[in-house]
Amino acid sequence: MAMKIRNQTDFATGVLYVVLGGFAAFIASGYTMGTAADMGTGFFPFWLGVILAAIGLAICGSSVASGAPMETLSSWDWKALGWICVSILAFALLFEAAGMVLSIFVLVFVSSVASRKFRWQGAIANAFVLNVICYGAFVRLLNIPLRVWPDPWFW
Repeated sequence: MAMKIRNQTDFATGVLYVVLGGFAAFIASGYTMGTAADMGTGFFPFWLGVILAAIGLAICGSSVASGAPMETLSSWDWKALGWICVSILAFALLFEAAGMVLSIFVLVFVSSVASRKFRWQGAIANAFVLNVICYGAFVRLLNIPLRVWPDPWFW
């Protein structure tokens, strides 16, 4: 019995998640893993990649299920994909000098431009909430020494 992809958009999204998650896990496996109690540099990105790939597999599976809605993939939105890639690159380049807070705001605002439903209020709220979550998780809970605010020379 041949498997039919009923929702091509979800299937393509799932494949993208599997590829990116697998790539992240593969790269992170070259770093020190450690344990959950004593995490090495590769622990978090490795498991994040594995979880992303697992989510991708679940999405692919749901796209071929008999109850999945029929949807064809018309085309890739290259402009939106470009904006998202630029936002990630800007985040990576700014993080060390600009700090976490400003870098996250740039990430959210640049990637928000990719959406046809972009609204300043939503982007501000999203950036604020993401900053609170990242600060709480990485700086407070995990005690990772991240630069939170920009260097004085940055301005």
